[in-house]
This record gives sequence, structure tokens and C-alpha cells, in this order.
Amino acid sequence: MRKFFARNREPLTGALFVYPGLIFILLMIGYPVVYNFIISFKDVDVMTVRNATHESVGLANYLSLWNEGILPQVMVQTFTFTFWCIVFQFAFGLLLAVFLNQDFKTAKPIRGLLLIVWVVPMTVSALIWKFMFQTNGGLINVALTGLGLANQPVEWLINGSTAMAALIITNCWVGIPFNMILLTAGLQNIPEDVYESASIDGANTIQRFFRITMPMLRPAIMSVLILGVIYTFKVFDLVYIMTSGGPMNQTELLSTYAYRLSFGEYQFSAGAAASNVLFLCLLAVAAIYLALVRKDEVM
Repeated sequence: MRKFFARNREPLTGALFVYPGLIFILLMIGYPVVYNFIISFKDVDVMTVRNATHESVGLANYLSLWNEGILPQVMVQTFTFTFWCIVFQFAFGLLLAVFLNQDFKTAKPIRGLLLIVWVVPMTVSALIWKFMFQTNGGLINVALTGLGLANQPVEWLINGSTAMAALIITNCWVGIPFNMILLTAGLQNIPEDVYESASIDGANTIQRFFRITMPMLRPAIMSVLILGVIYTFKVFDLVYIMTSGGPMNQTELLSTYAYRLSFGEYQFSAGAAASNVLFLCLLAVAAIYLALVRKDEVM
């Protein structure tokens, strides 16, 4: 026995470090995911949740959400919210990264100050922006009316179109510093010799940016876009605090819709089905990312 432990000491030591984390993941993440898929094919609500067995209904929950619920509308709103957030976060994050990557004294302090915005909990940011978007007395309406850009206060969180715009602005405010930091790290990994060689060959600033910076920044850009899509697609606290999916479900996203079905209306199977749609969408994003990474490795 002693010889066995002496011979396998390193593998056993490694297993002692790995298996506790693996067991924790299986219990706290794996089991809820599997159970969520199971009850999405059953009839579980507040009246039947304590029953030992539940009636199997196949795809009825998914079809009901699609045909009778607002799942199509919610999916469109989720994709719309995600698309515009990613576009603005990436564009402004890249601009800030390029600007703050320049050699001037206050570049690093400014990057640090901007990062505070991302470090602040999402709940706090959502509450701050909710007060700023208030119809009466909100800072944004006070500024708009004071500058003469609006004749009367805008009902930001009451009107459906402006409510979605308010959510996009708030989420971009939180996400831009994150994009900036990752892209700055990517920019700093580009050798200066490449730029010097391009300058000697006669390349101007725009040519260097599009033919050197952007191609060499591709790994960082991919990471930023994929992480941005995942974080934005499943955002919950921001929407729940600012609009709770209103008005008239016009800012309802898949995350808040699944929550409302499960813990607002106690339709646990329907909520599980909605959350599985969210899970499958993110799984597709992960699959696309892995395919792109493998393609880059082959090239």
C-alpha cells in the first residue's frame, strides 16, 4: 500500500486539488442545468411542484411560449439589445483604447478611473441611471430641457422605445471600460518594430491602423466580442431594476422573461423552457467562438 501511494503521490495530490472543485461544479451548476432541462418537458407549476411525479408534455411548453406567449417578441428584443450594446461598446472601447495607448502622462490614471465604472456593481449602476432617467427631476431631462434640446421632459422609462434606449445606454456605460482594458492589452502586445517598418515603407496612420493594428488585434477583438455577447445576452439585474421588462413587455429580455415566468407567475416548466432557449443561444455563440479559434490555429 505504501509503495502504491509513493508511486502515485503526484497524481493523487493533483486529484485532491481537482476533484473538490469538480464535485462542486457538478452539484451547484451541473445538477440545476440538467434538472432545468428535465422539468421543461414536464408540467410543473405552483400546484404540482410538490408532487412526486409530473406529467410529461414533450415540447408543449416550448410551443406554448412560441405560439401563445411572447417568446418571439422577447427573442427579437434580446437580440436587438445585444446587437446595439456590442456595437457601441466595441466602437467606443476601441476608440478609448487607441487614444489611451498613446504615450502621455495621464493615460494610465484615466484608464484606472474609467475602470471604476466597470468595477461598480451592476445593481448600483442601474439604480443611479434609473434616477438619472426619471421623468421629473432626472439629471438627463434637466440637462435636455436646460439646453433647449427638449421642450418637455422625456418619459424615458415609461415609453417602450426610449426605455430600451435607456437600457442600452446604461449597459454601454458599464461595458465600455471592460472593452477598453482588453483592447488596450491587445494593443500593447503589438511590437513597435512593425509600425516602424511600415512607416519606413511609406504607410500613413490610417493604413497602419487597418493593415497592422486591426489584423494583429484580432485575438483580442474576438475575445471582447464573444465575452460581450455572453455578458449582454444574459443581463438580468440591469433590466430588472430599471424597467422590470416594462412597459408592456417592451424591454423584456430572455433572462427577465424566464425569471418572471418562474418566480412571478410560478409556471416553473415554462420558465425552464425560456431559460433553456437562452442557454441554447449562448451555447451557439460558444460553438461559433470555438470554430473561429480552431480556424485561426489551422491558419
